Amino acid sequence: MPQSEFNIIEQYFTRQRVQRDDVKLGIGDDAAILSVPPHMQLCIAIDTLVSGIHFPTNTSAEDIGYKALAVNLSDMAAMGAEPAWFTLALSLPTTRHEWLAGFAKGLFTLAEEYHLQLIGGDTTQGPLTVSIQIAGYLPRDTALPRAGARPGDSIYVSGTLGDAALGLRCLQQVDKYTCDTHALNRLNRPSPRIKIGQAIRDIASACIDISDGLLADLGHILTASQMGARLHRNHIPLSETMKALCTEDEDHYAMVLAGGDDYELCFCVSPDKASELDTIAAEHGVGLTRIGQVESQPGLRLYDGEKICKVNYQPGFEHFTG
Repeated sequence: MPQSEFNIIEQYFTRQRVQRDDVKLGIGDDAAILSVPPHMQLCIAIDTLVSGIHFPTNTSAEDIGYKALAVNLSDMAAMGAEPAWFTLALSLPTTRHEWLAGFAKGLFTLAEEYHLQLIGGDTTQGPLTVSIQIAGYLPRDTALPRAGARPGDSIYVSGTLGDAALGLRCLQQVDKYTCDTHALNRLNRPSPRIKIGQAIRDIASACIDISDGLLADLGHILTASQMGARLHRNHIPLSETMKALCTEDEDHYAMVLAGGDDYELCFCVSPDKASELDTIAAEHGVGLTRIGQVESQPGLRLYDGEKICKVNYQPGFEHFTG
């Protein structure tokens, strides 16, 4: 039997374990009331995930709930913020208990890990669409911007790149790619680099999370900073599976450079901060790899050793083309 909007909210989204002291009024009223600590600024981001565009239509409800929150947490990480609360707007074609229970489980699994409280939202009937708005704290004037990269800065990325794009290929081309569990997990359950973002807040000159692919997102930093860059393809960190694929056929670098859905951080740091980054990487157990250098000459130049590489694929996903 179809459930009403208010029954859905009551059954699946009000019974959360996280209850924050800074939430004075949460779910159940026309708006939430929050207390922002003194000397802090509010950091807000929003992302929408649409079935068939941002995740395959056969993705499990639990993975959808997890990823919808993870991509927003990644935006908080890119700013160096401490996430605190989120709202959820959920459009559903039907109201099946199994789907809603799975979605809520994935959502709150990640929310509990980062002590996030759901404070409101909206539920409607329509094509499956998930919109989450997230908010968090920043010490005043400490945010990591996109604009700020300087000539001579080293360009770093966290983790490894290309795995999520490989996961998607595994699902789309089952006759060509063997199912890779690590790649599928990276696609469905990305790891927001919250602690890394906070740790580099005082030393990075610019930062972005890699959602649309390395070339596109590093390009956003360079455009905002009015800079160019030299990028070394052979320095980009790859998983063992991606290394094997790229060795066999370098066309697989398209997944690494433009595949998207990595949700790793790309950031710029003065070379004299390299030892601090080594310490941060060791403390958090996450690789931080230097892949290039910011230059004053406009444009992004991709090298393999001393040889410049041609980029013959679309650098990043565009929603409105043609």
